[in-house]
Amino acid sequence: MDSTVAIDGRFFSGLAEPVDFFIMRHGESEANASGRIQGHADFPLNENGRAQAKAAASYLADKGIRKVFSSPLRRAADTARAVSSALGLASPLIEPALSELDTGCFTGLTMNEIRERFPLDYTRFRSKSWEGVSGAETIESLERRAKAVWAMLRDEAMSSTGNLLALTHGGTIQWLVRVCFGSRSWIPILPTGNCCIYRLSVEPNTDGSPAFVQWRDLNTSAADGLSRVAPVF
Repeated sequence: MDSTVAIDGRFFSGLAEPVDFFIMRHGESEANASGRIQGHADFPLNENGRAQAKAAASYLADKGIRKVFSSPLRRAADTARAVSSALGLASPLIEPALSELDTGCFTGLTMNEIRERFPLDYTRFRSKSWEGVSGAETIESLERRAKAVWAMLRDEAMSSTGNLLALTHGGTIQWLVRVCFGSRSWIPILPTGNCCIYRLSVEPNTDGSPAFVQWRDLNTSAADGLSRVAPVF
């Protein structure tokens, strides 16, 4: 998608009906519990993550969701399947653009291990986040992916009524939010807990003018009462 495209009221002006877009991070994985950076590494949910997915389904039960999209990585896809099944929906549609960012040389490591093995990358990470990490996905790539996801969700919303849910990852969520504000920097970081939700509400105007768009939930827990670990990618 053209990098100059803004994800704003004009972007959504073709919608005929109001729609809520729910963006949710996956449940807790085995790597989350041990504080390991995942990126493209494909760790499964742990027992707590499966419980979080079940709780998230209960939270979403009255939200009018008609279709679920998911990253292909297991921790997201298994969360999406649990939610879809509990809501009586079709199996989630796998969308590669919802995958987590490539975390480069940090993949599979804890922060203590990173400090020991890659001290220069760690120092850059502290000021530039993933822009300073060797082998990590670029800002340009993340921006393109995030805008492609929004185009896909908007086009799906134009095809029928009802709300949509996308299951994805902490790093990708940051860019799904950032492109709505025109930000092209990792800093400040937007931490997202497991099974936490962002909701973008879009209300079209009948005269064809730009839609009314607002973030109504930001990092809202859909799994209250369950243990949570500090967010890692």
